[in-house]
Amino acid sequence: METQYDDTDDERQEKQGCFECCIKCLGGVPYASLVAIILCFCGVALFCGCGHVALTGTLTILENHFSTITTDHATLTDIVQLMQYVIYGIASFFFLYGIILLAEGFYTSSAVKELHSDFKTTVCGRCISGMFVFLTYILGIAWLGVFGFSAVPVFLFYNMRSTCAAMSSPLTNLTSVDSICVDVRQYGLIPWKATPGRACGSTLSDICNTSEFYLSYHLFIVACAGAGATVIALLIFMMATTYNFAVLKFKSREDCCTKF
Repeated sequence: METQYDDTDDERQEKQGCFECCIKCLGGVPYASLVAIILCFCGVALFCGCGHVALTGTLTILENHFSTITTDHATLTDIVQLMQYVIYGIASFFFLYGIILLAEGFYTSSAVKELHSDFKTTVCGRCISGMFVFLTYILGIAWLGVFGFSAVPVFLFYNMRSTCAAMSSPLTNLTSVDSICVDVRQYGLIPWKATPGRACGSTLSDICNTSEFYLSYHLFIVACAGAGATVIALLIFMMATTYNFAVLKFKSREDCCTKF
């Protein structure tokens, strides 16, 4: 004689309400990967978008004030255009890679949460998880370099702005404002033969007050912050994927031992 306690697993699942199903679905969401993907998308978007516009503004400043002859900054123009194309590639790659990592996070999180059920992981699945751990580690190191590189233009623009602020400060005791100059040739942006190559006094102050300088300076700051956010996102991805991979590998060895 059957009792009310003899329901099968399928029947018990059918009797579950909407609230229980929602709780079960929410329990399988990889929240760490979800936070990382949002942070990664925001960081890459800020870095690529702001960096693209800031590079254009920087090239405009150099062409108008530091290198008036086109042949002197032709190489720099080609480099800036190449970097802008690289930015397009970075944005496209991380959009796809972020989606793949999120899908991998759903897979591994579901496997980890069902360790004590009949869920089985394949060798191919564990190898793919290990590949993502390694690739995310490499990308994290690469983005550390990108973060450091993006801080260089911020430093250069900050020096120019500080010089302009020092000239306009009433507390500064200067014998000749025109003797204060900023020479961008020393940073290797343009060759030493570029004309005029430097800006002094009131000319330098006027450059700091242009819209191109103001916009480029702040956009480089935002781009640097975006690169830092991307590094943090990749670090979160690496920790989450490493943990899930370690648990899956341990579980697979445990299953092999129980068979014998």
